[in-house]
Parts: sequence; structure tokens; C-alpha cells
Amino acid sequence: MAKVVTFGEVMLRLSTPGYLRFGQAKQFDATFGGGEANVAVSLANYGVDAHFVTRLPKNDIADACVSELRGFGVNTSGIVYGGERIGIYYLETGAVARGSKVVYDRAHSSVSDIKPGMVDWEKVLQGADWFHWTGITPALSQGAADACLEAIKVANRLGVKVSCDLNYRKKLWQYGKTAAEVMPALVEGCDLILGNEEDAEKEFGIKPEGFDAEKTGGEIDQTRFESVCRQLMDRFPRCKKVAITLRGSINANHNTWGGVIYDGKTLWQSRRYDITHIVDRVGGGDSFMGGLLYGLLTYPTDQEAIEFAAAASALKHTIIGDYNRVTVAEVEGLVKGGGSGRVSR
Repeated sequence: MAKVVTFGEVMLRLSTPGYLRFGQAKQFDATFGGGEANVAVSLANYGVDAHFVTRLPKNDIADACVSELRGFGVNTSGIVYGGERIGIYYLETGAVARGSKVVYDRAHSSVSDIKPGMVDWEKVLQGADWFHWTGITPALSQGAADACLEAIKVANRLGVKVSCDLNYRKKLWQYGKTAAEVMPALVEGCDLILGNEEDAEKEFGIKPEGFDAEKTGGEIDQTRFESVCRQLMDRFPRCKKVAITLRGSINANHNTWGGVIYDGKTLWQSRRYDITHIVDRVGGGDSFMGGLLYGLLTYPTDQEAIEFAAAASALKHTIIGDYNRVTVAEVEGLVKGGGSGRVSR
């Protein structure tokens, strides 16, 4: 069984019921989520030995979070404890022309105050096949960025493959550094890079020619992104493969979805999905990453891996919450042409 280690922040997620706006809500639905934890849950659901590393306070809310992750089969033995609070994010789900909104309350969370040396990366990464992080973690604080870089260097030294989801979040870069200043040193240690057109542009000034995400109307020429992949590989020579998620936004409830992966020679394109009734798109990119890692670990070709990733993420858009609660059989069924929504009896 392959071992994958992910590192980042997991938060308490408080979402308004249904499509209520923040000002209408009298209560919130509580669960947990966060980019790297979401990837770990996906992988655990697929039978991978998934380990999630973070820093949490010692209190009942954090304990509930850890219990939930363990319930999915995620190994939490690498979590370190300290600090005073778990981060929170509030979610208002949009509809049609009204987009979703996220409000963060994660300043001074336990993981944002992490420092190098707090995690024994030599022990955590022993026997691992992959180490995964996202651009969210170094956006939290200098300490989090330094701890992430520490983990990447240990993984490189141990021969553990490293993947990152660029995940640009402009609301998070508030400690005096920009993503363009911090991210390059971390991405230099990566074997696999995942992103979208905004991530590559905001962090490295790389963008596809003649593309505007706000004007797609749901139609995206996937071949436009080969140049983005090539530019990323030129910028970061260690990188062996680049994947790009492609979302065509028709409205808040109706998106087209797919992805590509480039190995330096060939651009492999997934099937395009027309997701007409989105239930919850938060965690969609994380479900793609989890599916891609599983696909690369399991299938002999990049084509099969990118198809699994796109299908897994298409299914996530039908599930409430951050986590992608699907099985390999369900994803493979969609890849093979399922998706009619017929009752399984």
C-alpha cells in the first residue's frame, strides 16, 4: 500500500444552511475541512495509507476534528499539539449569478504559529511515496512557510516525491510577504505541480495567451494550457509533470470541469464534465488532487490518471462538505461512462 503524507491547516467549517446569506442565518452547519486534509481523506477512501500532519490546540474541538479524520481512515499520528485555537472559515453558498463567499477567522491559529523543528519530518516521511502541500500553508505565516520548506527538503533528501497545489488565496497573504516572493523556493523542490490559470499568473506571472476565466461561458480550449505547463517546467526543472484544472463558470450552480496533465512531451486531456446542479464546489480542487495522486500511483498511463482525477472531482461537486466521500468503484464507473444518476439497487 502506498503511503502519502499531507501537511497543512484543517479548520472548523461553519456554513449557512442551504443557500441562506450570512445575514439570514440563525445557525451554522459545523464540520471540518482544509486543502491538505481533504486530499488525505480522498486518498484514505481509495485505500491509500494517508497521513495528515498539522498543529492543533489541545481542546475538545480539535479532538473532534482528529476523531473525524480517523473515522475516514486517515493516520493522524504526525499531528503536533500546541497553540490556542483551531482556524475557522465561514461559508455562504451562492446560487446562479450570486457567487459563494468565504470569511476566514484563522489568524493566530495553532498551525499559523508553527516553526521549523516542531515536526519530526524524518520520522513522519519514513517510507512515504509522496509528500503533498499546497500554497495555502506558506500563505499563513513565515513560520508555516519555513516549516513547509523544511518538510520539502527532507522529502527531497529521502527520495520522497513531492507534489503541490499552487492554491493562490489573496486573502491569506497578510504577513508582509507576497506569494511571488515565497513560493518559488518551495516549488523548486516539487516533482508534480497542480494549479489553474490564476495560480500560475498570481504566483509566477505565467498565463495562457488570450484566456479570461470570467469570459469562458463554460467553453475552454484545453490545449491553450500547454504553454502554461511548459513555462512552469522551464521555471522549475525538477518538476516532471504539471496538471491544470479547467473550470468553465456559467453560473454558481453550473460549471464545466476537466483537467490536463503534461509530461514535458504530451498534453493529456480529460473528458469534460457539464455539472449543471452543483451542490458544493468547495474542495473541488482538492478532490482532483487526491484523484490525481491515486491515479498516478495506480494506473499505468497519465491519461488514465487524469481521467480518474477529473471524474473524482466531478462527483465531489455533488457532495456537501469539504471531503470527497466517494469510492474507487464510483469514480471508475463515471470514467467508464456512468453518471446517469440511476438508483443503485
